[in-house]
Amino acid sequence: MNERRVLVTGGSRGIGAAIVRRLVADGHAVCFTWRQDDGAATALRDELRAAGGTVHAIQGDVAEPAFAPRCFDAAEAHFGAPVTALVNNAGITGRHGPFADLALDVMRRTLDVNVLGTMTFSQIAVRRWLASGIRGSIVNLSSAAATLGSAGEYVHYAASKAAIDTFTIGLGREVAGNGIRVNAVAPGTVYTDIHAAGGAPDRPARVVERVPLKRIGEPPEIAAAVAWLLSDDASYVTATVLRVAGGL
Repeated sequence: MNERRVLVTGGSRGIGAAIVRRLVADGHAVCFTWRQDDGAATALRDELRAAGGTVHAIQGDVAEPAFAPRCFDAAEAHFGAPVTALVNNAGITGRHGPFADLALDVMRRTLDVNVLGTMTFSQIAVRRWLASGIRGSIVNLSSAAATLGSAGEYVHYAASKAAIDTFTIGLGREVAGNGIRVNAVAPGTVYTDIHAAGGAPDRPARVVERVPLKRIGEPPEIAAAVAWLLSDDASYVTATVLRVAGGL
């Protein structure tokens, strides 16, 4: 395995924190971003540094266009070398409920974070890798909702993740000739606080019977898929959405 210098957005909690832990355990140097939870970000950084990992944390909002270049600059200054992999994990569901009741500002915020945030960070990565000849790798976090639609729950979120699927396939094919790989992981329902943040803390218990494997996913299971897509074992995989959803 080749050590990579990885930038992970939204890495302080939930699936993001599991991804950071897994990548550090695999021997990669990791810089992760967080927006609000200072305590979680600091605790994760300190925990992994104490275990000998190379970890840095940067606070900011992926929806702010100026954050992406600033984040890459800060990560590269900390690593002392260019970022070679990007995991676009930062995302929100917005409010849970019928689409007809959804406020415009919630729709706009969801698209700004989930879609434009992913695109902005990916664009900075691709620009820098093309300029320097780096054969980098991007993994975007999608969702099974992209094809299921999430009717009555968060149609706007599902639509944002469908955009990520299309973006992944298109960008992956566009830069494949430059040796840059772009893939996505599409989790099903996973035990994180994203459900409570969207106003539906009971959602995992409510939907578990829909899952063919009859259980809810765990963050480390999603992190394992991300780690594989970044690894040399996935060297012939690009423009692909890997579904990790218990059979959904």
